[in-house]
Amino acid sequence: MERYIPKMGTTHRHNDIISTFSGDILPLKRKKELIAFQEQCPLVYYGDRDLSAGFKLVDVTLINNKDRFLDNITELQYVKPDFMVFKDNSYLTNIRQTRTAGQPDLIVEVWSESNTDEDIVFLQHLYSTSNITEHWYIEQDSNKVECYMGKTQLLDQYLSNVLITQKGLKFDLRYLAI
Repeated sequence: MERYIPKMGTTHRHNDIISTFSGDILPLKRKKELIAFQEQCPLVYYGDRDLSAGFKLVDVTLINNKDRFLDNITELQYVKPDFMVFKDNSYLTNIRQTRTAGQPDLIVEVWSESNTDEDIVFLQHLYSTSNITEHWYIEQDSNKVECYMGKTQLLDQYLSNVLITQKGLKFDLRYLAI
């Protein structure tokens, strides 16, 4: 089975944006109030990328046999979001932590020149299959943050302000504003 792995941005700005997201929630991570991933643990999904309506994020609350699911998690397609947070939403990670399943509370993608239009459209459609996932998109050469909750577009935010999720998580990337 062929795996799809979107190209990753590697600029300093990309890395600064993602590391700042992670750093801002470090106190919550230490208290084990949430878990966050930075590209290191792929997010699996059901379906095939080639089927326009045939893919979706995994709702782990609907899985009856979690052990069997985790035994087969490596068979699922996956993506590597730049940053994702699970706070209130359920998730599963296999024992070696090589795959994560669930509908994150927040997904952040930082677009770069290496992202094709096809990558962007696919990821936006995939993340919008979960009504409980907030997903944000940042162009590397912009301060604008496009924000969505499921399929619903929210008001744009800007790096020149403190960014706030619908659930109240705050991220201060103001020093990165251009």
